[in-house]
Amino acid sequence: MHLFRLLALILCLAAPAAAQDGTITTGTGTTSEQAQADAAIATKIRDILHELDGYEDVTVVVKSGIVTLRGTTLDVSQSESLNGLVGRVEGVVAIENEVGISTDVRRRLTPMVERVQLRFWQAVAFMPLVGVALIAFAIVLWIGFFIARRRQPWDRLAPNAFIADIIRAVIRIAAIVAAVVVALDILGATALLSTILGAAGIIGLAIGFAVRDTVENFIASVLLSVRQPFAPNDAICIDGEEGKVIRLTSRATIMLSFDGNHIRIPNSTVFKSKIINYTRNPERRFAFALGVAYGTDLAKARELAEETLKAMPFVLDTPAVSIWTTELGGSDIGMNLTAWIDQRETGLLAARSEAIRQVLLAFDEAGIQMPEPTYRLLMSDTEAEADAAPPQATAASPGTSEVQNVEATLEHDLENIVDAERDTEREDLLRSDAIKE
Repeated sequence: MHLFRLLALILCLAAPAAAQDGTITTGTGTTSEQAQADAAIATKIRDILHELDGYEDVTVVVKSGIVTLRGTTLDVSQSESLNGLVGRVEGVVAIENEVGISTDVRRRLTPMVERVQLRFWQAVAFMPLVGVALIAFAIVLWIGFFIARRRQPWDRLAPNAFIADIIRAVIRIAAIVAAVVVALDILGATALLSTILGAAGIIGLAIGFAVRDTVENFIASVLLSVRQPFAPNDAICIDGEEGKVIRLTSRATIMLSFDGNHIRIPNSTVFKSKIINYTRNPERRFAFALGVAYGTDLAKARELAEETLKAMPFVLDTPAVSIWTTELGGSDIGMNLTAWIDQRETGLLAARSEAIRQVLLAFDEAGIQMPEPTYRLLMSDTEAEADAAPPQATAASPGTSEVQNVEATLEHDLENIVDAERDTEREDLLRSDAIKE
């Protein structure tokens, strides 16, 4: 009986010990497998870093899937990229990145020296190809400039020398661009062309805004030279300035005022302004006004003035002379008289002056009065008594003057000055055979 109890006690004490021995055996097996997995992860990470530059000083420690990185790199971006590299390795649970930036001068300068040496030997290897590219660049450039230097067909195709020069400039620019494209294509660097063109576009846009007025004036010069609204020696009015045209340059229109002064108007102003050309139409009308006294037979006065103007040798039959009453003034009745001349043969001012003289002589002979303005003065009684003798009006008896026609010839003095100015060797975009608006 006692023997059975002793055996049962021994079995009870042995069971926990056996269970404890089994657990220890199982835990030892699990630790061994995790160590092998950690070693495999560390080996894989080291192999990856070994293939990459800049991670020579980085150490890897893996424990239970947690990767600890220590050491130094040359760049902050290299240190930050370690997390992405290591995180893609299978089995990594977490990453502790303790990698810093190296301050070793020798280590930091060595890659730069190697890069400089590499670039130098690459440049030496590229020298023959660069020579071929330069030769191709020079050939394309020479061909473009040779075509641009030729006078024909550009002088024949362009409406004037200014446009021909613009065409030549465009050809030169196109030749430069083509030469650059060919050279870069030989060097295999055509991708650089888009960068160059983009930078050139931005710079060109900035320059365009900075010199907007100059560009506007240049475009106006081109348009005026193509569609010429005036010709040399034309009498014109631009923006209130009157005179005769001397020349049209690439920047301004040069005029000679009727006072003999030079007027220089920017072409942008000319293009945007109202232009009055007095010369383009040969027929031109002159007009003047006069007044006749109340009580005058207006029909007779009108008929006499019309006959007088029609009888003048420089007055054209068509368009006809026109006369009409304009207003009732304080002491006279206003009339307007107009007639037409051929300004290629007759001067406007001379014709108008002679017409006024002839009409005044005709009215004087017919007894048609053209009184001076009359004013009514109201005086007090004292002042009226002081003036004992009233003033006597003296009327000038109309004298008999012989009617003579004076030639209203065209004055050529200003035209001679303009011709002398044009004979000098200066830039001029006006051509007699150009299209006129």
